[in-house]
Amino acid sequence: MPIFLHIDVSAGDAASDTLQTYRRQLQLFLNWCDRQNLLPAAVTANDIKRYRRWLVEKQGFKPATVALKLVVVRRFYQAAVDRNLIPLNPATGVKPPRERRDPATQITYLEKGEVERFLAAIPNDGSLKAARDRALLAIMVLEGPRTVEMHRANIQDLKQQGSNWGIRVEGKRSIRIVPLTPDLAATLLYYLEMRQQLGEPLTPNQPLFAAVGNRAGGSRLSRRGIRVVVDGYLQQTQLKHQPGRTLSAHSLRHTAGTLALRSGAELRQVQDLLGHADPRTTCIYAHVADRWDNNPALRLDIKI
Repeated sequence: MPIFLHIDVSAGDAASDTLQTYRRQLQLFLNWCDRQNLLPAAVTANDIKRYRRWLVEKQGFKPATVALKLVVVRRFYQAAVDRNLIPLNPATGVKPPRERRDPATQITYLEKGEVERFLAAIPNDGSLKAARDRALLAIMVLEGPRTVEMHRANIQDLKQQGSNWGIRVEGKRSIRIVPLTPDLAATLLYYLEMRQQLGEPLTPNQPLFAAVGNRAGGSRLSRRGIRVVVDGYLQQTQLKHQPGRTLSAHSLRHTAGTLALRSGAELRQVQDLLGHADPRTTCIYAHVADRWDNNPALRLDIKI
């Protein structure tokens, strides 16, 4: 397993959280093999299908989660084939269950007025936490970076080109620059200046967004920490849970994509902003807006 994780995953350049994900998923499969008295090197395609059934029926995982787990297993065995340890990859061709939900139903987002209400909940008390939260949440809800991208970003990832500022982020399979509006850039720079004024030396490898408080102050804000910050303001503004809608940190990304398209941005521009490899992913945001705004039933002049 160690060789596979450090040499094969992401072409040997995997981030630490990616390695943890692969290690966790692979360990789940190996534990299942052990309970089934199966030697991993002797696993067949039928065994992989039984594992898939166990994931669905016994563990209750959704199709997207099963897909991730099967990808890890397939890549693990492909690495073994490449090293001539086994003749064939038993996981090849074993597909995850088909997603039965409408992809658009997974898009949860804030309306423009709700975004303003969400950001207005951040206090203007001059504290470092408030400055951090304002910069972090405004960037997430207006520019749509992933939680993991904000978690990974370092001081050196803040880039300036002329009078423009952006953040270099490392996504799932690519690196891109998230351009900041002048207001966002000023908000982020104010937060960093405050950290310096409080005596923190900002070196290139330090986290762009740091935890605050006596116990973890200065350390990298974790992915869970970011979700806690987002949820705190969503609950404070009573936006977290509403009939037919539950919002999360990922909803801020959906918000940026949906509102950008509504405001007239081109599909390609939004795809670049969010770092989608496939334009069909971005199209889901357009479909969400189109479903309500161009409902054919609205054209029927029928009273009920």
